[in-house]
Amino acid sequence: MRIPGLATLLLAALAAAQYHDVRRYGARGDGKTKDTAAIQAAIAAAAREGGTVLFPPGTYLCGTIHLKSGVALELAAGAVIAASPDKEDFAPYEPLPFKPVDDHETTYSRHALILGEGVADVAIAGAGVIDGNRAKRGGPKPIAFKNSQRITIRGVTVRNSPNYAISLLGCEHVHIEGVSILNSYADGIDPDCSRFVRIANCYVDSHDDAICPKASQALGEPRPTEHLVVTNCILRTDCNAIKFGTESRGDFRNVTISNCVILPRDRGIRPISGISLHSVDGSHIEGVTIANIVMRQVRAPLFIRLGNRGRGMSPPVPGSVRGIVISNLVAVDASYTSGVVGIPGHRVRDVTLENLDFTMAGGGSFGGLAVPEHESKYPEATMFGQLPAWALYARHVEGLVVRNLRARFLQPTDRPAIILDDVLEADLDGFRPETVATESPVLWFHDVLHAFVRGARVRSPTGVFLRVSGPRSDGIALSASDLRAAGRAAETAADAPPNAVRVGDVVLK
Repeated sequence: MRIPGLATLLLAALAAAQYHDVRRYGARGDGKTKDTAAIQAAIAAAAREGGTVLFPPGTYLCGTIHLKSGVALELAAGAVIAASPDKEDFAPYEPLPFKPVDDHETTYSRHALILGEGVADVAIAGAGVIDGNRAKRGGPKPIAFKNSQRITIRGVTVRNSPNYAISLLGCEHVHIEGVSILNSYADGIDPDCSRFVRIANCYVDSHDDAICPKASQALGEPRPTEHLVVTNCILRTDCNAIKFGTESRGDFRNVTISNCVILPRDRGIRPISGISLHSVDGSHIEGVTIANIVMRQVRAPLFIRLGNRGRGMSPPVPGSVRGIVISNLVAVDASYTSGVVGIPGHRVRDVTLENLDFTMAGGGSFGGLAVPEHESKYPEATMFGQLPAWALYARHVEGLVVRNLRARFLQPTDRPAIILDDVLEADLDGFRPETVATESPVLWFHDVLHAFVRGARVRSPTGVFLRVSGPRSDGIALSASDLRAAGRAAETAADAPPNAVRVGDVVLK
């Protein structure tokens, strides 16, 4: 028999020292014994000596596990960290030196299964599972970090979450990679007042919002969520796939979202929206790009909202939304109109929408241009009900560019395809409606000042392509378009200036 040499024995000893197997500290992993104390002892040893806390295959029933700086948890395939069914096994809600204004899920972090508060250089990784072990909403967060930095969460599966599956409050330099979130009863991943966050290659299946950046007041003051990247994710939800601003007291800046697929859940309902960007509590949203998104059976593909709910503000003061670029978006079988909507005196500014392809359910009847403002209403893509346009509705906007939009409906409707209402400086370039309402104009501009419509092509017969109304309409130009299927290129309503629209270089019958 060959006796191992000294070097081999030394390497084996060093390898063993790198791992703190929770079973060595008394964890049973039988799914019955509560292993919280044993796991906490392994974490304390790893914090003192260095190394990784290892969870071999087994089910580890736990209350709150407190992470420490410099410690990594590694869950082997077949390892499950399961939340105890007993509420008293979890840390209580943290006391706060201020009166909270947001909901409990947003405000508190300590009531969690795996908690990192004020820690740095930590990781949760492996092929194992973190199980919220609940059958409904209400309970501890499976993973919660607060005021922490340099966090990595990679490869694990988080399932049956009764609260936000991964909650980040006041965190910096976070990398979430290849994580699967299954059957979350609440939100999937919530970066809140956090910076330098990267979310990549994740699968999220949640009843509530899949990825929901927030800028809440849970730290006692408004703080931004900024420098955020989301890429290469599959998002399945009953609510919103990507939603900014359920809480929007702080700002959202420098965000890019790309290469995502958005779907309903297997036994769910249509998602409320694919993409929603909301500032309703004084937040300033700027510098957001979204590209290469495919979505199916959502209600509204896209909804951008500037409102004035003013949570935590006295008096409420609107914020701003500007500098938004959304491109290469495909929506199939959507049922609600996409919207870009501000409020009187406070416009959404500088929004570019390009290379969009919408297949809409259609149906419904045009009931006029009047749409309630709902300045203080909770922000939701369906908050206005059926909008008077079937593809895109924009109101109280300045600097809107819509380029290369193709759209069609499945059920006939008498609504215009696009309505612009109180919009300044709009460019509509390359619009291709494949179906149109014969009873209404394809486009309706009301109180629109300085707009260009170019490169349009209408394939189905319609009476008039562009209708202009409202006493403030002026400086509208329609040109370089193939309108042979339209009876008339443009018409001016009696309440609009007679020369509000100029038509040139248009192909008609």
